[in-house]
Amino acid sequence: MKGNEDKQKVVGKHLVMACDNHIPLRPPSAAAWLATSLRSRKPYSVNLLLGGFDPTTAAPSLYWIDYLGTLGVVPYAAHGYGAYFALSTMDRWHDPNADLAQGLDLLKKCIFELETRFIVNLGGWTIRVADKDGVRQINLDGTPYEPPVPPPVAGAGAAEHVEAQPQGAPAIEAAA
Repeated sequence: MKGNEDKQKVVGKHLVMACDNHIPLRPPSAAAWLATSLRSRKPYSVNLLLGGFDPTTAAPSLYWIDYLGTLGVVPYAAHGYGAYFALSTMDRWHDPNADLAQGLDLLKKCIFELETRFIVNLGGWTIRVADKDGVRQINLDGTPYEPPVPPPVAGAGAAEHVEAQPQGAPAIEAAA
């Protein structure tokens, strides 16, 4: 996968996973299905995190699944090389009763550790929240995410100006 690709997939109103699948499942069912799929005769070589909110029990859940199909329920998680730094920060500061603002504060601490101690510049971050309201993407300060607006194409305004004139009217062009 390319570095600028979104590695997360929203597969249901309350479920986010890093696997392309179009089956709307509750988090425990999706985790069990993925773990069983990884243990099949044709397994995928993937380590993944699966997080979601189960509206029937009103409880969030987070699962860690490795390439062998090992499934674990975890209170917090990270994977990849940056996990060595992020997990030590979460070990120290994780609070199971934290609200969203406190969770974002912990995420900021993890990012600060990565930016300070990790030799690779990881670039931007995609932050998704799965709660009773569904899955949504937010900014690190907790505000709703707004995708960047692409800049206008050079010269497009002049073409639109000419096309917008009524037929028979003279086209006006400015020379610089």
